Amino acid sequence: MSLFTNKKENGGIRLPDAKNLVLSSSPHLSSSADESRIMIYVIISLLPAAAAGIWFFGAPALRVILYSLVFCILAEAVWCFIAGKPVWRTISDCSAAVTGLLLALNLPPGVPFYVPLIGAILAIWLGKQIYGGLGNNPFNPVLVGRVGLLIALPALMTTWTPARGMEDASYPQHHAFGLTDPSKPVTKATPQKAEGELVTCATPLGVASTAVAKPGKYRFRKIDNPKMWKQYFIGRQGGCIGETCAPALLLGGILLVLFNLINWRVPLYFAGTVGVLTAIIHYFAPQVTPTPIFHLLTGGLLLGAIFMATDMVTSPISGTGCVIFAIGCGVITTVIRIWGNYPEGVSFSILFMNALVPLIDRWFVKRPFGYTRRKEV
Repeated sequence: MSLFTNKKENGGIRLPDAKNLVLSSSPHLSSSADESRIMIYVIISLLPAAAAGIWFFGAPALRVILYSLVFCILAEAVWCFIAGKPVWRTISDCSAAVTGLLLALNLPPGVPFYVPLIGAILAIWLGKQIYGGLGNNPFNPVLVGRVGLLIALPALMTTWTPARGMEDASYPQHHAFGLTDPSKPVTKATPQKAEGELVTCATPLGVASTAVAKPGKYRFRKIDNPKMWKQYFIGRQGGCIGETCAPALLLGGILLVLFNLINWRVPLYFAGTVGVLTAIIHYFAPQVTPTPIFHLLTGGLLLGAIFMATDMVTSPISGTGCVIFAIGCGVITTVIRIWGNYPEGVSFSILFMNALVPLIDRWFVKRPFGYTRRKEV
């Protein structure tokens, strides 16, 4: 049976038969994807970064990932039990598992078990469930947990271990990152680490923030050069478990785009803004900050831009809004990295812009078809 009547009315326009129309409330577009399927796709996209983290940092990184996954799922189950919500139905959407995996990738390798435990409680309870659960949180839960840990446990959250390959004799600039050069004999000035003692190192951003002032471009030349760029890109640098390996993060970003789960504008404009601003500042004042390539390959910029700034719940819904949101994240990140007391600013920038998302959506949301602004009387 045809939807349209055979009669022509209103100047020859064929109108639908009212008996064949279905009246329903919005939304009128539907999809076969549900919360659990979306979260599984996100987990698949995170697997390359997680695997790279385990490869470069070994068993301690794997333990942190397992702790974080278990603690986040348990934290959600306990909250649902206390609040009288269906426990299994809430856990089965896999959002707690995504939070746990992302939280682990934002932690230093080798932290004690109670660090991901506290982070899970902060992320699930304070960052998500207190607002009503999935879809109602104004801030990214993972970043709520990470920033809370930075404030509560700053020493543990800034203790970094060297990645695989950093202690080899072929790794350039050992002493710049606080590592002992294995090609040289051990002396009293460079004592050998005792068995079982944690070997630590500095991150590239940490070294840059404390670099000895030198004239012009020579201040950062030890850590900002083509040889070091290659090491950073591969993942041979100190940092959080999931933020060091650029190829793994880029592969995860491509998967998210192919799964149609993120707006490509957010990571592109976020990283692009940091690159443009640092390039301008470095050009006019090379003694102030390293090159833009250094900033793009170090720290949590790629991890934050690809996996956390693109969160569906806490990012704008319009394309223009995503651009404004991403540029704001990039500007704040650059300001904190160069002039702030903390060498990394990705987490703080995303949380700050999360607070502005409702305002951004109000300004840049698309006008509905046929909408006319009501005239003020």
